[in-house]
Amino acid sequence: MVSVAGLILLSPLLLLAAIAVVLEDGPPVLFQQKRIGRGGKAFHLVKFRSMCTRVSSRSITSSGDPRVTRVGRILRKYKLDELPQLWNVVRGEMSLVGPRPEIPRFVSLNDPVWRAVLQLKPGVTDLASLVYRNEEELLGRSNHPEAYYQEVILPAKLALNVHYAQTRSFWSDIKLICLTIRYSLFPSGFEPARVLRSFPRIASDSGDR
Repeated sequence: MVSVAGLILLSPLLLLAAIAVVLEDGPPVLFQQKRIGRGGKAFHLVKFRSMCTRVSSRSITSSGDPRVTRVGRILRKYKLDELPQLWNVVRGEMSLVGPRPEIPRFVSLNDPVWRAVLQLKPGVTDLASLVYRNEEELLGRSNHPEAYYQEVILPAKLALNVHYAQTRSFWSDIKLICLTIRYSLFPSGFEPARVLRSFPRIASDSGDR
């Protein structure tokens, strides 16, 4: 199983990240949050904790957010905080590639677009989250980050998820995983338009933003 092998191979890195989290801000190491998966079924997504233990319940994080620890900023920059989700994959709640699962209050089960997206198993990475890799930076420029997320970013992500599902193949999933690894290791080279151009059929439909 790929996810089990990934956990084993990455165990030294996972251990170092866990130690760093504890040394800066104490336990717990992991953060769990309810998300909506395939068919509208809720599950608990696992991440390395990147915020202080005493934080507000605000669900949107923007660049410069004071709740994020120093270690957390590094983990988030390189997407290392997402690695524990391989456990969600092992449990069958997620796949490596699929729409990123949302928190319940952002999901509308009556919306036909949401219904289409929720037919798919959620994933650790997807085209939408890769295109919006700089989401926190975009939210940091807005005076109303949560409203901007719900009204601008989330609809665009859903549209990309639907487009990707319609053109998806084994090789497109492999390409997406490779791009995710590339931009996690070298985030400074990230360009949303370049990512979209890697998927020509989707880029033409979305206007190559």
